[in-house]
Amino acid sequence: MFMDIKNIMKNKNMRFTVARTELLEILIKESKPVCYEDVKHRINMDKATFYRNIAKFVDEDIVNSFESSDKKSYFEMKVDSHPHFICNYCHSIKCIDNLGSVVLEGYEVESIILKGKCTLCR
Repeated sequence: MFMDIKNIMKNKNMRFTVARTELLEILIKESKPVCYEDVKHRINMDKATFYRNIAKFVDEDIVNSFESSDKKSYFEMKVDSHPHFICNYCHSIKCIDNLGSVVLEGYEVESIILKGKCTLCR
């Protein structure tokens, strides 16, 4: 997936900073949602800067966020809406590509999180 970081920030009237660029590069390359602990060794910013920039990305509708069963916040680029499965035991997260169509007349569904026991923990 190719995304032009400068255009993303320009379209949202966001200031272009090294921290934001670094963070978006990581999120674009990831194939699954990540938390701060997953990326802290790959970024040159403290935890407060990480969460401040993530909050801005979420507010600007660039990044999706959700909380896992381990009470950590996870983030991914908002490219295509898809559900996630979270294991209640090992806390692994799996993106679900094809769950079928869920239609709720008059509602706007922002996320679907399924929780249970993964194949490894079963």
